[in-house]
Amino acid sequence: MEPPEDRDGRTFVEVMSEKYSPENFPYRRGPGMGVVVVPTAASQGSPMKDRLNLPSILVLNSCGISRAGDQAEIAAFCSHVMELDLSHNKLQDWHEISKIVSNIPNLAFLNLSSNPLAGMTLEPRCAEAFCRVRRLVLNNTQVSWDTVMLLAREIPELEELFLCLNEYSSVRASSVACPTLRLLHITDNSLQDWAEVRKFGSMFPSLDTLVMANNNLASIQDNKDILQRLFPNLRSINLHNSGLNRWEDIEKLNFFPKLEEVRLQGIPLLQTYTNAERRSLMIAHLPAISLLNGSAVSDSEREDAERFFIRYYLDYPEEELPYRFTSTRQLFGVVLVVVNTLHPLRYHSLVTKYGKLEPLAEIDLRPRCRAQVEVHCEEKVQQLNIRLDQTVAELKKQLTTVVQLSTNSMRLYYIDKCTAFGPEEMKYNTRALHSYSIQDGDEILVVPKTK
Repeated sequence: MEPPEDRDGRTFVEVMSEKYSPENFPYRRGPGMGVVVVPTAASQGSPMKDRLNLPSILVLNSCGISRAGDQAEIAAFCSHVMELDLSHNKLQDWHEISKIVSNIPNLAFLNLSSNPLAGMTLEPRCAEAFCRVRRLVLNNTQVSWDTVMLLAREIPELEELFLCLNEYSSVRASSVACPTLRLLHITDNSLQDWAEVRKFGSMFPSLDTLVMANNNLASIQDNKDILQRLFPNLRSINLHNSGLNRWEDIEKLNFFPKLEEVRLQGIPLLQTYTNAERRSLMIAHLPAISLLNGSAVSDSEREDAERFFIRYYLDYPEEELPYRFTSTRQLFGVVLVVVNTLHPLRYHSLVTKYGKLEPLAEIDLRPRCRAQVEVHCEEKVQQLNIRLDQTVAELKKQLTTVVQLSTNSMRLYYIDKCTAFGPEEMKYNTRALHSYSIQDGDEILVVPKTK
């Protein structure tokens, strides 16, 4: 059973006073280890001690916080605080959150993840309290999109916004852009239509990084002109576990003028390829990409991938080529839709670069397992198929029934028929046969030991 004072949650001031008291958080020298803060004045009956050892980064997650507490004490103790983690608490009133934030004048990072903010209304006057925040995390809060847009309008220098696990299936475009946002992290939502993603371009014109893994995005529907105009600064995109299933969508990534990093794993398009084929085909399709799925693409890897791409599609049956386009024409006043199949556009540009390459010769570099040899013993000659992974001792054992000699009564010699060298005695019982490079047609000479 929860203590009575915890039933409705605790105040920010109470938790801060307890966690960062000298007894629980002793002052030590060194960066980030704690700053002694003495309030200029404290109200009578305050839960605060005479001083707190507060670092500039406060981590108060999972503490049952639901209210702010005395604002004068927050202001007295938190003037130097720059980052605040309030995730996994019980905050559901934006007015209480604004009381905390408005009294931390240097706050640049705020994490409110997993607080129950679904359906909670944020008033514009409360939103003004967040104006100094640059990095805002609202994961798993089910905060409404209208609230997100209000915060984006009221935070003039917002740079990073995290909106994961909020069940968004659509977003509403804002008439006022947020020109400073560089990173939008909106994974694990329900965005399926590119028309929703398109809105991010007009809302966040300076967007550098778009992370939207685990959304079932079906395709990229815009043409080159629109993508260039809406996402002029996009450098990195993460589409892990999306629903993309056409190579046309991958080639459209080339239309983002500054894109250099792509993360694309777990999409239906790539399921039928091996890991090596996936990477090579992706690199060949995306000539400007320098990072793919977190790994750098070297010049030599790119050349190998592009050559592989040409050979991969060289003899593709027309009906199996991955690109199809439709065109229309009129015949006697009737509009006809013509379906055309062709090699990928990228294929033609790479053939121009490298020429139409011949298929690579298939060379089996695995060591031989067996060889057909002639066994000579005195006047006898017999063809024998021997395993090359066995030792000389094991071969002697195999030959006992062939030459009617015990293993201790025979000496073996290897004769390579392709060289002019004489027989090589196989002296060492533990030596493997493949180390002699035995080939089909070579000879094994068995000489009985003299008593």
